[in-house]
Amino acid sequence: MSETTATDMETSGTVRLTPLSEYEGSLSSRVYMSLKDAILTLAYEPGEVLRKAEICEQLGISRSPVSEAVARLAAEGLLRVMPQSGTYVAQLSMDEVREGAFIREAFELAAVEYVARIITDEQITLLRRNLKVQQGLVEDQDIQGFYKADTALHNLIMGFTNFKRLASIAETSWLHVNRARQLVLPNPRRVSDTLDEHTTIVDALAARDPNAARAATEFHLGQLVRHLEAVERDRPELFSRS
Repeated sequence: MSETTATDMETSGTVRLTPLSEYEGSLSSRVYMSLKDAILTLAYEPGEVLRKAEICEQLGISRSPVSEAVARLAAEGLLRVMPQSGTYVAQLSMDEVREGAFIREAFELAAVEYVARIITDEQITLLRRNLKVQQGLVEDQDIQGFYKADTALHNLIMGFTNFKRLASIAETSWLHVNRARQLVLPNPRRVSDTLDEHTTIVDALAARDPNAARAATEFHLGQLVRHLEAVERDRPELFSRS
């Protein structure tokens, strides 16, 4: 079966998967990335049934690469495969969110404090440019665009340490937090506050003040769990009880 184009997908009903042409790698890898993005952005909600036939139809592919992608996502804890029942998007777990946030915070606080001592003028310029992009996305109310720029800012700071494995290790711990924070970002006030917090972090880095950079980052990261605890109270059906 041949892959469909974005236009083909748009005419086949509700589109929740990014076209495979947007990704690189083998077919199964691209299916995996498309599904993973859909889960992380809550295009597929926690607890929802994942229908392989629907995915095959949307992407214009056979079941084999979909099954491979499902197995990988299940191993990462993003899907639950229930024999004789079906495949479900894993519900969110505040225990996993708190654990992931704890691990990421440990990495990121150490990183931002370190970077404040070694950051170059060129790197400060990159961070300022990112903030300008974020500002434009806030004004355009482009939540998904802001989400990507937010991630890019944090990745820049981690990258400035020059520790090659740091970003990937931190990203793995941040996986479930990333998905959960989609429930917070649609709040316009939270998006605006996030931009302010990012600006404070960048200002501290530009001042080459390790203590201020650490304090600003600690405050910023702490807000997410606090807001998610409120979401858990408002939408308990998205969260597991275990």
